[in-house]
Amino acid sequence: MRKSLLVVLLSLSASGCTWVHMAPGASAVRVTGVAPTGCEKRGEVEVSVTHNIAFIERNALRVLEELETLARNEAPGMGADTMSPLGEPSGGTQRFAAWRCGG
Repeated sequence: MRKSLLVVLLSLSASGCTWVHMAPGASAVRVTGVAPTGCEKRGEVEVSVTHNIAFIERNALRVLEELETLARNEAPGMGADTMSPLGEPSGGTQRFAAWRCGG
């Protein structure tokens, strides 16, 4: 009983933590809600994070934030400066399109 209680408490406290950190160069990448116009498409990327811990769902906003950070981390390697989601997140996974919009 004590072990299961400890697991639940640790899971709840970890649900508010951000485990994904911004990579160098990713802070200059923006995320738009829709595909930008006048930009060159550089490719697509699928990113995923843990969306539940011990059968407890993590905060949906935190999961979305981490998915966007992972997408931004991929952008510099693709020569992109903008990312746009290709759909809603599902099960901790989301696809993004990478765009080069700036000079």
